[in-house]
Amino acid sequence: MKAGGFGMLHYHDFRKTLADKGFELPNECLVLEVCNPRQAAEVLGTDMSLNMALPCRLSIYEDHGKTYIGMVPPTIQLALISDDERIADVAREVERTLEQVIDSAI
Repeated sequence: MKAGGFGMLHYHDFRKTLADKGFELPNECLVLEVCNPRQAAEVLGTDMSLNMALPCRLSIYEDHGKTYIGMVPPTIQLALISDDERIADVAREVERTLEQVIDSAI
């Protein structure tokens, strides 16, 4: 991810979190919060209300013995909040980079 300018801010281990609260999750489920600082600054500098869509999240989970990696596409997520073409441009760039990260991991 470093090659794309992204870094991990935090991760959530849902299986562990739920187990700590007395609930069993049979499959692994990790959610990584990732951010490209340059792109985040560009988005927030254009429209601060888009902070609710940041950072990007990548999901790694098991289902029926297979491991999957996914994300909510930034182009779709940000389009729900903003119709600014500058935001759409950044969202497309972010999405392409994260798709490359996912593709290189599988």
